[in-house]
Amino acid sequence: MSDWQDYLATLGEAAKLLPLLADPADPAQVAEAERLFFLTLASGWFTAFADPDRPDFVPAVNTHLNCVGTNPDFIYGTASIDGAGHYLLTGERGDALFLLMDIAAGGLGVMDRPGPSLGTIDFDRLTLKAGRFALLLSAERPPDWTGDWHRLDPSARSLSLRQASYEWGAGREARIAIERTDAPLRARKPDAAEIVARLSALAGYPERLAGMALGFIAAQRKKDLWNRFEHDDWAGRGGLQGQHYYQGLFRLEPGMVLLVETALPDTVRYWNVQLSDMLWNSVDWMNHQSSLNGGQARLDGDGKFRAVIALDDPGVPNWLDPGGNREGAIMLRWTEASSGPAPTLRAVRQDELRVHLPADTPMVTPDARREALTHRRRAVQMRRRW
Repeated sequence: MSDWQDYLATLGEAAKLLPLLADPADPAQVAEAERLFFLTLASGWFTAFADPDRPDFVPAVNTHLNCVGTNPDFIYGTASIDGAGHYLLTGERGDALFLLMDIAAGGLGVMDRPGPSLGTIDFDRLTLKAGRFALLLSAERPPDWTGDWHRLDPSARSLSLRQASYEWGAGREARIAIERTDAPLRARKPDAAEIVARLSALAGYPERLAGMALGFIAAQRKKDLWNRFEHDDWAGRGGLQGQHYYQGLFRLEPGMVLLVETALPDTVRYWNVQLSDMLWNSVDWMNHQSSLNGGQARLDGDGKFRAVIALDDPGVPNWLDPGGNREGAIMLRWTEASSGPAPTLRAVRQDELRVHLPADTPMVTPDARREALTHRRRAVQMRRRW
């Protein structure tokens, strides 16, 4: 049996991650890391007592639990399952740009271990009746089931939902219920041994999830990805299949801004660009325009997307506000695109920015920016985040 001191000792193991910081002797960086440890501990509670016999989609990341590069355009949900079970999903698809569910042999939950993707379900390919659906997951299709069915691999351990929106808060979010149907629902109270095991795993979760975040940024630094991008494929590692990811690090020198520039695919279902800090926490997108998506961004007359990363408002529509961070991470993704154009990132003098932009780039006044940020702040809060 464990006790409170054992939990605290396990939680303290997260301090072993501090050498992953750029400067472990910097009190500010250490404080930020310790903040991340508590953030991941809070995030872990959502799945610490997940029960595959009583599944429920829970939001382990959101505006406040914004670790590991949370996408501002997504509403996330995760549920623990048993690959040997039968699971019925019912509900309404809603007005989201898309609603996708990844089936995985692992997961990011407290009681899960990483595992490969076993396939993704697009809810637009289901039979929708007045926007409603009924989907059964099981190893074999029951002979009396006439609705949508998907084979469930015995190794499946989690379901991860993502619903994307270009226009936040304007439309109806998906509503989804999940239930296990091959076993009767019985009252079950965890005994002391199970509680201890789950709390011990929760206490160790910051080392695991914060380690993923700090390890990712440390690897980016090791690759010297300052002000440039690399291409990656996160399928099976927490990302979606069929996406092109471009990721890197940004660094703002005094008097300089960074110009992001890219062509767009001929066709693309969804795309966005977003900023994170040096612990891979997404910059507060409610109060800062730290991300832009295909519905929010302004495209130039030549069809390209250009954005400016700057500490102070540069007066352009596509400002990416790093929230006071001179250094951080940047990620751009193309989802279900006909191609994966590679973006560029270059530093230009702040007082010469307009020389590097198309002549018809609008000027955004302080009043217009305040109005846009007010709309953004309200729109974020209108979404279902927990």
